[in-house]
Amino acid sequence: MPTDDTVDALTRVLARTCRALGDAGHPQKAGRLAADGWAVLRVNHPEQALRLDGAMHYIARLERAADQAASASDDKEQPMPDDRILDVRTEIPKRRHELIFEVFHELPAGSAYVLVNDHDPKPLYYQFEAEHAGTFSWEYLEEGPEVWRVRIGRVEKTA
Repeated sequence: MPTDDTVDALTRVLARTCRALGDAGHPQKAGRLAADGWAVLRVNHPEQALRLDGAMHYIARLERAADQAASASDDKEQPMPDDRILDVRTEIPKRRHELIFEVFHELPAGSAYVLVNDHDPKPLYYQFEAEHAGTFSWEYLEEGPEVWRVRIGRVEKTA
């Protein structure tokens, strides 16, 4: 069984590797890798998971810059009238992701809510991919620079 020192050292290595992968032009791969590590660590090693959360935020900024350089899309969809609005801008950072996942878990299949945040929540997307692949939808409605709105849905299961 690895010691806490070993877990901490491997987490530092993984975080540096993910940042380097993002810097090398592969931010999506880097973000997914960091989220996979975060998912493994978050329950039993929350301090180390925070290190990977920081790496995901760094990578998200790289990805955002690359996306902006590629193109800007003006055809954003609007939220559905019955979508719940979850504004986390006044929540402390530690509570934000916990609250976002709580609301997601309460969603009935086929419904969604709109997340309002003060920064690009791309690291959250990677966390959803790591823990809920194929069961969620993610659609940017507004992309900064001061407010981000993302429609997050629970995908209906198909038979």
